[in-house]
Amino acid sequence: MTFSIANLIHRRTVSLLIPALLVAGLSACGATRRPDGGEGLLAVGAAAPALSAVDQHGKTHALADEKGHPVIVYFYPKDNTPGCTKEACAFRDAWDKFTAANVQVFGVSTDDEKSHEAFAKEQKLPFPILADPDKKWLQAFGVPERLGMASRVSFLIDASGKIAKVYPNVDPGIHADEVLKDATAAK
Repeated sequence: MTFSIANLIHRRTVSLLIPALLVAGLSACGATRRPDGGEGLLAVGAAAPALSAVDQHGKTHALADEKGHPVIVYFYPKDNTPGCTKEACAFRDAWDKFTAANVQVFGVSTDDEKSHEAFAKEQKLPFPILADPDKKWLQAFGVPERLGMASRVSFLIDASGKIAKVYPNVDPGIHADEVLKDATAAK
């Protein structure tokens, strides 16, 4: 067996790369560690985290202020991408129904306030899009990242501030109608 410098470097690179790939794979599969010590998505029955964030207009929204009515928190990967635009527009198109049912909607991604402002303006979004560039919301809800962006996951929070339903596999085209139905049933 012949050892060369290139062969040695290759073996060392592979031995360093395998653990990194395993960690990345676990994160992509939902093995996200939350600040409360738990792993994965927040479970039904858990208290919604006490978080606040700034929306596309610079207004701060706190989940604690939303008790008394259902809240939808939907995480999406990136502003102005096809699936995210489709999902946001579905919520926009059903906005009057959400308002009539007294259900608050919060979109959340790691994009900044300026990006959200442009996205909301272009798509005429009437609900708050919360900026989470430091990923506090993602971590608190246990939302995994894929390629550095939030996975498409939603949470229905009931009027008492507890997680009523988790939607880990969202179809952006029909999701707004699905969560509206569940939110009105959860009252």
